[in-house]
Amino acid sequence: MDDCFLRLDGFGTGKVYLKLEGLNPAGSVKLRPAIWMVETLEAQGRIRPGYHHIVESSSGNLGIALALVCKVKGYRFTCVTDPNVNPWAVKVMQAYGATVVVVRERDAEGGYLGTRIGRIRRMLDADPHLVWTNQYANPANAGAHDAVTAPEIHRAFPDLDYLFVGAGTTGTFVGCARYFARHNPKTKVIAVDAVGSVTFGGPAGPRHIPGLGTSRRPEIADLHEPDKIVFVPERDAVRMCQRLLDSYGLLAGGSTGSVLSAVEHYPFPPDSTVVAISPDFGDRYVDTLYDPEWVDARFPATAELCGAGRSLARTA
Repeated sequence: MDDCFLRLDGFGTGKVYLKLEGLNPAGSVKLRPAIWMVETLEAQGRIRPGYHHIVESSSGNLGIALALVCKVKGYRFTCVTDPNVNPWAVKVMQAYGATVVVVRERDAEGGYLGTRIGRIRRMLDADPHLVWTNQYANPANAGAHDAVTAPEIHRAFPDLDYLFVGAGTTGTFVGCARYFARHNPKTKVIAVDAVGSVTFGGPAGPRHIPGLGTSRRPEIADLHEPDKIVFVPERDAVRMCQRLLDSYGLLAGGSTGSVLSAVEHYPFPPDSTVVAISPDFGDRYVDTLYDPEWVDARFPATAELCGAGRSLARTA
């Protein structure tokens, strides 16, 4: 392991490295956009500590990061989430002093994002001191990764061939894609999305693993940015997480499983240098992704999933 990059020896034909964002203080890649969004609002004079109350929709990681940032800076924070949220994440946000609101009604696409945003809009109408960071439309979300995440990767791998990035709000992906388009166009930036997500035009479907995919296309998503899009079924993410645990002793989050499932079957040339962004570790998912009963209830034939077999990942 070198700095925050871990080489996965024997993984495919290329030189594959994981960028371990779980080493951040908030435990995920979301700390950077949390800081940038709050500090941008401060610089614009739109919020001040002790007076304004920040709200955001999150499935966990951004909620934790914003709870930390708001605790340090002196803002109240409310996270609006849904039943797919990790119970561990709820407890962490509450430990930082956040209020957690869970919506349970599905939106028109069968997910919860539309319902979460609808709840926030009603809250904004009722409270003039409430400010929404709005990760889905906030340029500071992608800006944080353009300014910090992508340059870190570029410094470590100046001749990088491929970068694989999971797409949730698309902030990490869009920021990295824009940076490499300017500074090293030969680097192919691959977006990894969940089957059932509508972000890149796929049909809506049920999803159980937080982190990747949306039931509503985020405003910051730029559909012209990806060099390629890979859609990965959640069952393949579960299989890959188990493989990482068995082969490398790495307890990874579901988004990491999805991204590496895409890497595993991507047709890049031998000896390519590949970086995959790992948004968080799996310790926060021990009661879900790593719990046999939870997995069996959502993804039947668990033993088959965790064994050898061809991934269902497809490219668009």
